[in-house]
Amino acid sequence: MKLVLTCEHAGNNIPKNYEKYFKNKSVLETHRAYDLGALDLFNYLKPLSNSSFYSTTSRLLVELNRSIHHNNLFSEFTKELSKIEKDQILKTHYTPYRSKVENSIRDYIERGNTVLHLSIHSFTPQLNGNLRNCDFGLLYDSSRKPERQYCKDLKSRLLRYNPSLNVRFNYPYLGKADGFTTYLRKQFPTQYLGIEIEVNQKFSFNNLMSKETKESISKAIVP
Repeated sequence: MKLVLTCEHAGNNIPKNYEKYFKNKSVLETHRAYDLGALDLFNYLKPLSNSSFYSTTSRLLVELNRSIHHNNLFSEFTKELSKIEKDQILKTHYTPYRSKVENSIRDYIERGNTVLHLSIHSFTPQLNGNLRNCDFGLLYDSSRKPERQYCKDLKSRLLRYNPSLNVRFNYPYLGKADGFTTYLRKQFPTQYLGIEIEVNQKFSFNNLMSKETKESISKAIVP
């Protein structure tokens, strides 16, 4: 089993030539621009992985966790750009990142390995006035037995280390909804497990995850 670790929403960077489209700079400091605390957690887990990849380009420029034809691939700030500008963004920021991850997984599988891909994310505690009742979310495709079993075991280990945690499956999003892992499952029907770990941003302070959160996940992801 090879562990590939990714973090698609690690930062809120906007390349200089696109800054003019973001007149409201304050939005770049919010959860809309990136996953608070996710990069810190990713870096903590990185020593456990065989390969790791992250992007600090804001998802408000282009959403790395959406398929190429998804309506929300480009945000309200970039969706009205010309096709030439959009193609340049894809060529420079979207395709290189996703290709590196996909090629790494392919290489492992072609060598006879099974790949566990953990995509690290965080979510805002409250969205549109609704409180999200969850500490950690484990997103997977319930029709794929290895993913289902891994998440079941992962939840058990997390609760063993911290029984007070509220760990939920396919919450606050569905693991089979459009996303990078969903795309990769189609490329690798076997020998690939794609799991998104969603951590409540209430555990993040100044863009750093709490030590207890990082330790709990680190101990639990590798049996």
